[in-house]
Amino acid sequence: MEGESDSAAARGRIFLLSPAHAGGDRGRLLLRPDARFDLANRLQREGAQLGEAFGFISGLYFRGKLAYARAFATPPEGIPGAFVITSSFGLLPPETVVSFDQFRQIASVPIHASEERYRDPLERACRALDERAGPDCDFVLLGSIATPKYVEPMAGVFADRLLFPEEFIGRGDMSRGGLLLRQVRAGEELRYVPLGKLTRHGPRPPKLPRLPRRRS
Repeated sequence: MEGESDSAAARGRIFLLSPAHAGGDRGRLLLRPDARFDLANRLQREGAQLGEAFGFISGLYFRGKLAYARAFATPPEGIPGAFVITSSFGLLPPETVVSFDQFRQIASVPIHASEERYRDPLERACRALDERAGPDCDFVLLGSIATPKYVEPMAGVFADRLLFPEEFIGRGDMSRGGLLLRQVRAGEELRYVPLGKLTRHGPRPPKLPRLPRRRS
């Protein structure tokens, strides 16, 4: 990122992606036994990639997070550059193939800081990732900080190495998704700040202008 110091640029960076709500209407559509579209059929037969399933459920926001993480992650060698926060399996790379039953379990467990079925696996996964990545790696949360459901379990492990895009403040989900895709196209990263230094509620930024359509 332009303007970073040499020491900051040399640090590893892993992105932590908040999940789509798998228990909502589109999640239920994906889990319907009589569903006839390709992704649902694959999920029922041989499983499907977690990132693909959440991309179907969430649309622009999750696709933006996934594209951004793949474009800008700089993980230590041998470690994925992005992990999805799940409701019952801790942190999983978005390429992880989950079965129908596993995804149904993800859809059934509430994501809440007091829910042990969610919090305990997440904290274990964060400790394991922190040990693998070492002290010279930062972790960027691409998700909401308006509630403690993501921040509390992870901040206890990553401390001031848990970062957040400053430009997310005041934006809704669709605006964040559009912003992330624009940054990917431009090849420019956002600014990251430690969560402890953030103002969580700020004025809503202006709407993003429409992207020009790509010619086929």
